[in-house]
Amino acid sequence: MRKREAKVERVTKETEIKLRLVLDGTGQYKIKTGIPFLDHMLSLFTRHGLFDLEIEAKGDLEVDIHHTNEDVGICLGEALKKALGDKRGIKRFGFACIPMDESLGRVVLDISGRPSLHIKSQEISLRSLKEEKGYIFEDAKQFLLAFITSSGINMHIDIFQGDDAHHVLEAIFKSLGKALDEATRLDERIRGIPSTKGAL
Repeated sequence: MRKREAKVERVTKETEIKLRLVLDGTGQYKIKTGIPFLDHMLSLFTRHGLFDLEIEAKGDLEVDIHHTNEDVGICLGEALKKALGDKRGIKRFGFACIPMDESLGRVVLDISGRPSLHIKSQEISLRSLKEEKGYIFEDAKQFLLAFITSSGINMHIDIFQGDDAHHVLEAIFKSLGKALDEATRLDERIRGIPSTKGAL
């Protein structure tokens, strides 16, 4: 069986990123984006998704985190798409609902080739979530949007409750790891590409 892994490099006037992703890993990671809170979230994503992930990023953080944050998302999405290849035999759909203390988040996704991101909060106002060490909820949203756009994922995120931004984001990134692990798994019962169209 082909080893499902990919390397991506991205160099612009704003960022320089090297990333390696192994889908069938053990949860090992070496992540240096220059954004400590993003590093923390990606380590949770990797550990609970049982991927292996290496990221080394340099960006214009003296301006702000926007370019680096977004470009890391782009690279991770590109690596996922490359590692999956034609998507033969994958389960395609994934779901996870994870608590983090008072917070509860759910991620449901479809590796459909048609990217879209939908975030719904039932109990709290996302605007009320306080800044977390220079990383706000909008930053996480922009990272996820870059990731799903470059990987071709349709993702729904539900935040059922939570009043601590750190806990809410932990619940989301852990859920994303678990859901993506499920969706990328190979199922021997699936013959070919999991779509009636014959392509994803």
